[in-house]
Amino acid sequence: MREIVTFDAYGTLVDFQLGPTTLKVLADRLDLDGLDVDEFLDDFRVMRFQAVLEAYRPYHEVLHSSLRTAMRLHGLEYRPSDGDALVEAVPTFGPFPEVPDALRALKSRYEIAIITNSDDNLIARNVGNIGVEFDHVITAEQAGAYKPDRQTFEHAFKTIGVDASQVIHTAQGWEYDHIPTRDLGLRRRVWINRYGRRGSADYQPYDELPDLSGLPDLLGC
Repeated sequence: MREIVTFDAYGTLVDFQLGPTTLKVLADRLDLDGLDVDEFLDDFRVMRFQAVLEAYRPYHEVLHSSLRTAMRLHGLEYRPSDGDALVEAVPTFGPFPEVPDALRALKSRYEIAIITNSDDNLIARNVGNIGVEFDHVITAEQAGAYKPDRQTFEHAFKTIGVDASQVIHTAQGWEYDHIPTRDLGLRRRVWINRYGRRGSADYQPYDELPDLSGLPDLLGC
């Protein structure tokens, strides 16, 4: 039987430095009286999640629209060049330090694949930055939907040619990946809890690791 480990990309494999990048892009406007920068970044995160729950549009448009909405909420002047700068930065993000070695170890036994909320042209450079060849890279652009929509996962499994029962899905994203996959019949789910968040008994069973370094041992490599 084929064995495959699928991964979320941003925040799981790729060090998604969108917060620090946003602060650099908006540095000339963040001294507004009363602005709570952490609250602004959190609202930007929420707006991105809200945007992917709506009708599909390319990820570069999601970044533009969610940044514009978050900035308006906090009284910041939005410029189209702000969104452009974020979109241009995304493909430059590289992997977390332990990721390449962990993936190479996993490839000794498993096929490996990415299921990502991204555009094809954006994720291609991120994958190149990881430096490990994936058997499959499935994007929201290809699926016409974003996680947490199950259509994204179902499209991925159909494209790869596997049943959900053959898939071990590994992800940092709780709301994007682990909540929607609870009832998909996956062989196994692994939560990469990089940020020390609280899990939930309601979404068990899943394994939990702080990063990818322990994944090869967990999966018998």
